[in-house]
Amino acid sequence: MLKITKKLTLNFKILRFFILPTILVSSPFFNNIQDARAGLEFQWDQDSSFRRLKWFQKENQRRFRNTIYFFLRPSDRRTDLLKIDLAVPKTFKSSLKNENISFCKVKIGGFDGRTKCLEDIPADIEINTDESGSRSIDIYPYSPIISNKNSYAIVLKIFNPKKSGLFQFHSYGQPKGKSLSSYLGSWTIVID
Repeated sequence: MLKITKKLTLNFKILRFFILPTILVSSPFFNNIQDARAGLEFQWDQDSSFRRLKWFQKENQRRFRNTIYFFLRPSDRRTDLLKIDLAVPKTFKSSLKNENISFCKVKIGGFDGRTKCLEDIPADIEINTDESGSRSIDIYPYSPIISNKNSYAIVLKIFNPKKSGLFQFHSYGQPKGKSLSSYLGSWTIVID
């Protein structure tokens, strides 16, 4: 009986020698478990009439200074565009100023590079607010945005709203030769 007890205590000492350091070493990794990002994007209307457009933002925390890139890739523009409208959601309570909004030819970043504007596109930018409180940004480029292989972006440099949530921006474009704007797609921005 004494031999079995000595053998069990020896096994527990060896087991304690391996398990205790493993727990101590791995505990700092469990602190960042809430920072895990899901590869899923939520969009309200999932029917075929809505198109998801790509976007990028530098900061997603509430009340932080943020730069948001709303991309218009070649596949998003089927014809030359004379005008671009960006419908801002009513719940996106952030101050918009003309000097903090720009339109540029952009290099979309990825694994090996950052997102950055390559060339500013000269354009007139108007911020419109109607009676119901909904806002829109109208962009009138001096020359039409031709449908080629270049990507363009509407860039907003703003402070994030006080409230967190999902904010869906819609874009409309006026094709060359037509008088009405047509739907281009939607961006769903996340503020934590």
